Amino acid sequence: MNGEPPHRKRVKHFHVPGHFHELTFCCYRRRPLLTNDAWRDLFARSIGKACQTERCQLVAMVFMPEHVHLLVWPTHHDTNISRLLQRIKRPTSAGVKAMLVEARSPLLDELTVRTRPGVHCFRFWQEGSGYDLNLYERAAVEAAINYIHENPVRRGLCRRAVDWKWSSVRFHLRGEIEPHLPTLSRLPAEFLDGGGVQTPNLR
Repeated sequence: MNGEPPHRKRVKHFHVPGHFHELTFCCYRRRPLLTNDAWRDLFARSIGKACQTERCQLVAMVFMPEHVHLLVWPTHHDTNISRLLQRIKRPTSAGVKAMLVEARSPLLDELTVRTRPGVHCFRFWQEGSGYDLNLYERAAVEAAINYIHENPVRRGLCRRAVDWKWSSVRFHLRGEIEPHLPTLSRLPAEFLDGGGVQTPNLR
């Protein structure tokens, strides 16, 4: 078991009404852990429940083997992005750990790290919040959606974006609702017609 580095990166999340959040986070040490459909199903359910609880719309997504991109739009002033990420990550990590324990998989030991003497912790996700980019201009939001959908093509995992199973691209292009994916939403009308609050995020 490897010792966990003492330094932890923290990302500040700025919740500004009308802003989208492009969230990117990785599996532990960028290992390709999101290649198992049972784990991806569990992860998708966690995202759906977390978005419902935190009152966020999931606009775009892609699961890559070792990282994830989500584009979310908070629909309530009490929405908390840090809490949203916790609600997504913790159930996924706990569920995967339970599966590994049941299967007596050696991967359980590989993903269990010593955080301090005598204390060990299971890691499915890389520690920290990943990246959170606030978007408020239509062109930037549409570019982010395209970037998210084209990830598997750029990596050579498929020839066309629509061929990647774990992506929202077919929902946007064809209106397909797929049971293995979390509930998806199109860009809100108030954003598209300019009626929403779209003020720059001053950090």
